[in-house]
Amino acid sequence: MKKDVKILNKAVMYDGFFKMEKYHLQHSLFAGGWSGEMARELFVRGNCVAVVLYDPARDEVVLIEQFRVGAMENPINTPWLIEIVAGIMEHNETPQEVAVRESFEEAGCVIDKLIPIQTFYLSPGGSSEKITLFCGLTQTENVGGLHGVAHENEDILVRATPFLEAYERVLRNEIDSAIPVIALQWLALHRLELDKFYAA
Repeated sequence: MKKDVKILNKAVMYDGFFKMEKYHLQHSLFAGGWSGEMARELFVRGNCVAVVLYDPARDEVVLIEQFRVGAMENPINTPWLIEIVAGIMEHNETPQEVAVRESFEEAGCVIDKLIPIQTFYLSPGGSSEKITLFCGLTQTENVGGLHGVAHENEDILVRATPFLEAYERVLRNEIDSAIPVIALQWLALHRLELDKFYAA
C-alpha cells in the first residue's frame, strides 16, 4: 500500500500570534482506495525546543512556573503551570542554539553539556507543533528568581528542585504539562548515568 494524501483545498482561516489553516483532503486507506473528502483545521505554530536542566552533582532539576492561557478553563488547577525551559525555533536557528538561548533567557542557566533525548509531536490530531527535547547539564547552586524577556511579557519563576521532589510532583499530578512529564520520566531512567557525560 502506498500512503498518500490529496489536498483538494487549503485556506488560511486566521493569522495572528498563531495560524489556523483549513484543509479539504482525502487520504489513502489501508485496505486500498481513498477516504471520503474530509475537512480538517490545523493549528500551525513553529517547532519548539525544550530542555530539562539538571545538575548531576546536586541531583537538582530546574523547574519554571508561568501563566499559560490554555489552562485557564481548568476548574481544579490554576493556569500557572510547572514546566521546564522551552521556546519556539526562530528562522535559521538550530535546536541546539534555541536550547542554549532559552536556558539563559528563561532560567539564567549556562549549559555545560547538551544531550539529545527525543523529537516528538505534541498533538498531531490538530497541531503541526513538533518538540525537540534535550537534557542540559548545568550547575544549579545559584539558580532561582524571576526571569524572562520583558517585551515578550514573560514572567517566569525559577526554582532549583531536588530531582526526587520534582518527580513526586509528577506522580501527584501537580506537574501536568506533557513536556516536563516526559522529560522528568526520561531523567528518572537516566539520571544516574549522567556524570559520564562530563567526562566525555
